[in-house]
Amino acid sequence: MIIEIDNGSGFCFGVTTAIKKAEEELAQGETLYCLGDIVHNGMECERLREMGLITINHDQMRELHNAKVLLRAHGEPPETYELARKNNIEIIDATCPVVLKLQKRIKEQYETSPNLPKGEEAQIVIFGKKGHAEVLGLVGQTHSSAIVIESSDEVTKLDFTRDIYLYSQTTKSLDEFRRIIDYIQTHISPNATFKSFDTICRSVANRMPNISQFATKHDLVLFVCGRKSSNGKVLYNECLRVNPNTHLIEDPQEIEPEWLKGIESVGICGATSTPRWLMEQCRDAIQNMQP
Repeated sequence: MIIEIDNGSGFCFGVTTAIKKAEEELAQGETLYCLGDIVHNGMECERLREMGLITINHDQMRELHNAKVLLRAHGEPPETYELARKNNIEIIDATCPVVLKLQKRIKEQYETSPNLPKGEEAQIVIFGKKGHAEVLGLVGQTHSSAIVIESSDEVTKLDFTRDIYLYSQTTKSLDEFRRIIDYIQTHISPNATFKSFDTICRSVANRMPNISQFATKHDLVLFVCGRKSSNGKVLYNECLRVNPNTHLIEDPQEIEPEWLKGIESVGICGATSTPRWLMEQCRDAIQNMQP
């Protein structure tokens, strides 16, 4: 049986940087907290927990004083930085540069929008997953006034008589973003302004065609990914579309031996939050299952 690990899968630049920063701090023997899971992968979070990383939520951070807190690649709203200042918390900022740039653009757009009466002001719209850490950080740049739409189906709730400025969470589907743009362009009032800003990370977007091609090469595809990963769901669904014999697993224990019956070629791939070592463990588990 041929088993191939996709070389294009695994941590993106932002996640790699965040984990490296965490490892460097922990190597100094100091107590380090992380605001939220450092990556949407349970096994990688557990590995770092064993090294000493303590994951906390926003409520726990409010009780924290005189400590060191790492902000993961997803980014945070301005209130988090203000809280850190008040509580004398040292921030280790691992926000992805692509996300930081997007936060800045949205903040500038919000601050330059004219102060029109309620119901007439411009709409700052973010195509993203409601409640996702990155999206919360983006919405926070607008004092929570931005409108979040999760899919092209939700675009109808916008007011097409008012100006619309459209942005996207960095890990969303480029095709769906374009469908949203097309709909708005068709329905926007001639008296209103519409501008869209393609803020999708290309290191993520470019994985779509690559992973699609990879999935077609194999009889069986194992997509290794934490089930919380937004980017993982997009990539997994693309694998499933081109190869119905695709399974999403979080770790090697989820591999079912019957999946391997009559299979000559297995492809192992994953999300931007999937560590290489975990895909290698899955490969080893398959090799051990063979007679």
